[in-house]
Amino acid sequence: MLIYQGLSAEQAQHYRADGVDAYDVTPEHAVSGGSGYPCRRCLRNIPKGSAMRILAHRPFSNVQPYAETGPIILCADACEREGTALPPVLTTSPEYLVKGYGHDERIVYGTGAIVPSADIPSYADMLFKRGDIRFVDVRSARNNCWLVRIIQR
Repeated sequence: MLIYQGLSAEQAQHYRADGVDAYDVTPEHAVSGGSGYPCRRCLRNIPKGSAMRILAHRPFSNVQPYAETGPIILCADACEREGTALPPVLTTSPEYLVKGYGHDERIVYGTGAIVPSADIPSYADMLFKRGDIRFVDVRSARNNCWLVRIIQR
């Protein structure tokens, strides 16, 4: 079974309380302009007119050459992820950048691909069958922003 993981409740609360981001900067306060503002906690687009936070996030446990850092957006108010199906943030673009990472949190070469939205689950399944993949990260194919981590249970 594939599990789509966004930010943990603890990480989201830290950022919402103006805790510093990956660059030791306080998250920016902003208002959603509508579609195109995917929350990394609930994995849905933030509705137009809703408050949000913009910050730098590094979804890795250690700083190392493959620990990419980039901009993410978060609902300003508490939100929760529901279900294990392909999350809404992975259905608003025709394709996404999908990469497999090993147990050392480094990219496993040859796993990165631009994948159509509907094919993300089958591509992730194929990567996990290799045996050397610990998790799969999905990023915007156009802006390279981290969207969600996929693990297998």
